[in-house]
Amino acid sequence: MEEGIKLPRSVVGLDFWGDDVPDNGLVFETGDNDGICMPIQKHPVPVPWAEMPRHQLQAMMENPDGTPFNADPRQVLKNIIDKFHAHGWYPVMATELEFYLMDADAEELQRPRPPVLDRGHGRRLNTKDAYSIEDVDGLESFFAEIRRSCDSQGVLADTIISELGPGQFEINLKHVPDPLSAADQAIWFKRMLKGIARKYNYTATFMAKPYAEYSGNGFHVHFSLVDKDGNNLFDNGGEEGTPMLRNAIAGMLKLMPECMLMFAPHLNSYHRFQDGSHAPVYACWGYENRTAAVRVPESEPEARRVEHRVSGADANPYLVLASVLAGALYGIENQLEAPEPVEGDAYSECTEDVRLPWYWDDAIDLLDVSQAVRHYLGDEFVDVVCAVKRHEIKQLSKRISDIEYESYLGLL
Repeated sequence: MEEGIKLPRSVVGLDFWGDDVPDNGLVFETGDNDGICMPIQKHPVPVPWAEMPRHQLQAMMENPDGTPFNADPRQVLKNIIDKFHAHGWYPVMATELEFYLMDADAEELQRPRPPVLDRGHGRRLNTKDAYSIEDVDGLESFFAEIRRSCDSQGVLADTIISELGPGQFEINLKHVPDPLSAADQAIWFKRMLKGIARKYNYTATFMAKPYAEYSGNGFHVHFSLVDKDGNNLFDNGGEEGTPMLRNAIAGMLKLMPECMLMFAPHLNSYHRFQDGSHAPVYACWGYENRTAAVRVPESEPEARRVEHRVSGADANPYLVLASVLAGALYGIENQLEAPEPVEGDAYSECTEDVRLPWYWDDAIDLLDVSQAVRHYLGDEFVDVVCAVKRHEIKQLSKRISDIEYESYLGLL
């Protein structure tokens, strides 16, 4: 608790499969030196789903001299929060995570397969039934354990609902006045869900698009801003919100393409962005409009906030929240003017000049050259993440996909 634990700093720059990325600047150039992982919790918390009693404790990495290691995603988020606090502004954030529950054999088969309900006479959950109470009831014991584990680990869970896809659900976590805590809880929940799923002979996935024909998994972020007295700086007493709200929205939209790699970090992430898919494909906003990338939900004026709807559930919560905040702060500090809100269908109303990046490599390039994102999130982080993702593209490009065999083998 006092001295921390040493780990190589390069651990934050490993590729998806756990291999070193030589170009990330953290391996050979540094002698693969250690950082210090310091606990962020005062006490360990139980791991209720473990077969043998054990506890977990989360840590954040520092440099050996005790300074922040700014490639650690949690440090990236902490740094942007500190920039808000320097103005006397305090972000309040909440997250919504969508996931698919599947049979345990899905991982072995390497194909998604909807689960069988533990109550419901063995019915397989293979039909679309959004907001179905029956689907949640059929997994009563599973979700009851999720609730108990949330309580024991300090995860402030709100509602759990059935979503659009077969076996797809969403958890809403409560608003908290500390974005670091909001991201921590999202991380803990993802780990918890996977552990409890295995216990019940299921598997859970936050993959952005596990089924080509069904809806993807989103990660929506709710965000408001208060002063030191707790007054909502987005609330003007009416439905439209304050100029600061529109400045924040303008900045989010401006930096959205440059932050796309944080919202959609993997090859599969980009399958989620399709016209008419309930995932936004244009950098636009609107009041009570779920086709827009940024939505201002209908609420009482004192609860005025934005919902950022771009990210997939496969993304890193610290980097998603940091990117949302970076866009907002960029817009507020530069007093950017938001475009007119979209009314109706954003998929048909928006123009191509505000379309978000379609491809993974485009997102990497946009982030790499973004001076604004580098200013708010740091050069060290941007250099590391771009190197890692370019490395992953190279590794995946060496693989031949099933559709290539199905299309070309024997015909060419």
